[in-house]
Amino acid sequence: MKRWLKLAAGAAAITLATAGCAGSGGSDDASGAGGAQQGGTLTVWLMTGSAPDGLTAGLNKEFEAAHPGVKVDYQIQQWNGIQQKLTTALASNTPPDVIEVGNTQTPAFAAQGVLQDLSGDVGNLNGAQWLAGLKASGQYDGKTYGVPFYAANREVLYRKDMFEQAGITQPPTSDQEWLDAIAKLKAKFGSDPQFQPLYLPGQNWYALLSFIWDNGGDVAKAEGKSFKSTLDTPQAKAGLEFYKKLVDASGTTAPKDNDEANPQQAGIYGGGKVAMFIDTPGAVATAAKTDPGITAKTGAFPIPSKNAGQSAPVFLGGSNLVVPVNSKQQDLAKEYLKLLSSTKYMTQMAAGGYVPGTSTDVSALEKDPLGSVMAKASKNGRAVPTSPKWGEVESGQNPLKDMLTAYLTGKKTLDQATADANAALDKIIGG
Repeated sequence: MKRWLKLAAGAAAITLATAGCAGSGGSDDASGAGGAQQGGTLTVWLMTGSAPDGLTAGLNKEFEAAHPGVKVDYQIQQWNGIQQKLTTALASNTPPDVIEVGNTQTPAFAAQGVLQDLSGDVGNLNGAQWLAGLKASGQYDGKTYGVPFYAANREVLYRKDMFEQAGITQPPTSDQEWLDAIAKLKAKFGSDPQFQPLYLPGQNWYALLSFIWDNGGDVAKAEGKSFKSTLDTPQAKAGLEFYKKLVDASGTTAPKDNDEANPQQAGIYGGGKVAMFIDTPGAVATAAKTDPGITAKTGAFPIPSKNAGQSAPVFLGGSNLVVPVNSKQQDLAKEYLKLLSSTKYMTQMAAGGYVPGTSTDVSALEKDPLGSVMAKASKNGRAVPTSPKWGEVESGQNPLKDMLTAYLTGKKTLDQATADANAALDKIIGG
């Protein structure tokens, strides 16, 4: 739960160019990569706030018991500066043996040739239960390099008391019902000039992805190892048009030239003048810092689809587990991944508030009203294009954000905004 907000931000939170240095890694075992190992050290890097302490303690104890003479050197890494630290470690001759990386980082490292191809090991790594959206994020050029670890995705968080007062008896299950709910909320609370039925910033491109995908569009399509942008297709345009419908219908005062973090939309919601916003479940804890009572008042429903009774596809932000190509303990690393990706430990990830990457058992997550909605929506989750250059999209001048602002402010027509964004995106990921 600590990382929901960071997870949902995808690679933006992990492509920091802050300088860092590689920590201790590698193995005490001198056997060749992929060869039989009889002992030594297995170095594992997981990110702060990922697996619960109880999970890793039990996992490492069980693994060491099953592999006499092997010591697990478990190291928790910080997100700040991790991009440079990983780059340095993966290029070395003594990298860690198992590493957690962001799902949008995986293709980039795979393209650099520093990750072990795990295509032949998928079946042995509980591949039949891999979360589809994360599975795709671990692939590059037709091969598998990443094992899904866990994910989080967006949903619509709403004030149950406001819905009830506005006469909305059931959460919306279609785009039209969503628009109808906005109209009812405006009718009930619109006399308050500060009230917003839906707080929706102009650059929440993660929400835009859901609308584009729901209309049959996509951001880009693969063409061999490169990608061709598809933001100018009728389907993608339909997604933008629905985004504008929500903005216009709600009359949101959220800035059209900034995203959900500027200002922090959870804080705005906590102010008590907003009925709905689109975010991950963990955002409610942020809102509760402003109003501790808001947690009990908050419910959730999946982002609706244009097709009644369905939900829109959602972006899965999360992490994969990889094995460096230079690891000296590749056999042991794969055994570790097999154990970590088992139902036993993935159910513990669900209990910690995550959508498990390699298990269909989300019963623990379903006990939480907000988490259960996230788990349900994750089954229709997707990843961004698996371009090695996608990190540049998120950390740089994001063409999708520019497109949204230009269209919502009227500076560009729909056709012009999508054409310009398409050309800009092609310059980044088209090669």
